[in-house]
Amino acid sequence: MASSAPAPASTLPCSGAHDAQAELPHIVIFPFMLKSHTIPLTDLAHQLRRRQMATVTFLTTPGNAAFVRAALAGADSVAIVELPFADNLTKPGAPPRRECVETLDLMSSLHAFVESVSLLRPQFEEALAALRPPASAVVADAFLYWAHTAAAARGVPTLSFFGMNMFAHFTREVFVRDNPASVLTRGTPDPDAVFTVPEFPDVRLALADIPFPFNDPATTGPTREMDAKIGHAIASSHGLIVNTFDAMEGRYIQHWNRHIGPRAWPVGPLCLARTAEAAWHHGDVAKPAWMRWLDEKAAAGRAVLYVALGTTLAVESAQLREVADGLDRAGLDFIWAVRPVDADLGAGFEERVRGRGEVVRGWVDQRAILAHECVKGFLSHCGWNSVLESISAGVPLAVWPMGAEQPVNAKLVVDELGVGIRVPPKSDAVSGMARSEQIARVTSDLMTGETGAEAARKMSALAAKAREAVAEAGSSWRAAEELIGVLSKGNTPQS
Repeated sequence: MASSAPAPASTLPCSGAHDAQAELPHIVIFPFMLKSHTIPLTDLAHQLRRRQMATVTFLTTPGNAAFVRAALAGADSVAIVELPFADNLTKPGAPPRRECVETLDLMSSLHAFVESVSLLRPQFEEALAALRPPASAVVADAFLYWAHTAAAARGVPTLSFFGMNMFAHFTREVFVRDNPASVLTRGTPDPDAVFTVPEFPDVRLALADIPFPFNDPATTGPTREMDAKIGHAIASSHGLIVNTFDAMEGRYIQHWNRHIGPRAWPVGPLCLARTAEAAWHHGDVAKPAWMRWLDEKAAAGRAVLYVALGTTLAVESAQLREVADGLDRAGLDFIWAVRPVDADLGAGFEERVRGRGEVVRGWVDQRAILAHECVKGFLSHCGWNSVLESISAGVPLAVWPMGAEQPVNAKLVVDELGVGIRVPPKSDAVSGMARSEQIARVTSDLMTGETGAEAARKMSALAAKAREAVAEAGSSWRAAEELIGVLSKGNTPQS
């Protein structure tokens, strides 16, 4: 089990470092304080321990420790070490006493939060120095660029992780190098203009496919500076762990390894590293109401659309009401995980859809929902974890990117993989919102149309390839084995 209490910083052993494990490499995992970046790294810890590939120490802060412990439940002998996050660990622009991105009031303060987290460096260095056995490598999020520098100063190789797919990593290099937004916005605006990626002429990027800050050629300031630090952390590390698999992104993996680097290690989908078995399967807790509702739909032979638009970026109330109206218009059975819990979905909406629509205001087990036999489609913000969980479950997507690298994810899902349908960007040119009729059209097409049926067929095939990748002797299985083999020999991963 994951350790229930961290060892004091002065005497940090690797929990479970028994004689039988003495020769295993010791991997230290340090995620950024954002759940979407933490979850896949807890999955990585599960994989390393389940396969007895390494001893693992997982670093976190007191405010994030409960979430980490819950995510690591069932992982054999993972030591959890808390780095004190004092009230004075803030820099200008960052709100005090905040330990995770989800608690920020405005995403505009993200760069200040990232800078404030760098004040944890002394605690990180102390913990790293105290580990026994010493760390063989540190897997650190690229947001924690200073951790890469600190580990390197102690002679400990680092592996980068940034929670993105290989296509997103590659296109970021294109955005920095070629500034395609400057080409697409030059002269008279043309909504149909595209930028052809030189290395892959079949990849054509519209302005809507380019995420912030790269979609504005004039953008300067903290966000660009933060991105440069992230890019340097990745480039100077000894390898890049990517939550993807070769059958899905092989050409981008190969191009990265041959022409960009550091070496990418595709070890995903990490969400398949463990079996997500809910406590109610054993009768330990009552089955939640939303799962009972899904069971009833399955018994009635009904197909259900799952709707979740992310937990980090808030969706405006007016836009949520458009979504609600669109779901009402579509007439589909759906389950909608709503954030925030007090969101206004419009007068009478929940009463109108009662019976065919289940609105859940609070936490849901997304993996369990996607794995349910009646769930046949997913309207998603296109965060990479959600995309991979949908792929792993074989559920086709209606993608609606909200921010970060999500426009690039949508491009991959729809245009390259063909496993989803895209909600048109800014369907209302005045408000910039997606209108209810667009939501109704896209979700209906996904669940009952031919485009959705074709996406479902392709998704089923891709899901099989995902399972093959993580199975014994699969491509991701072998990549993880090769990486650990290199570390076991005391070499750096890219040697």
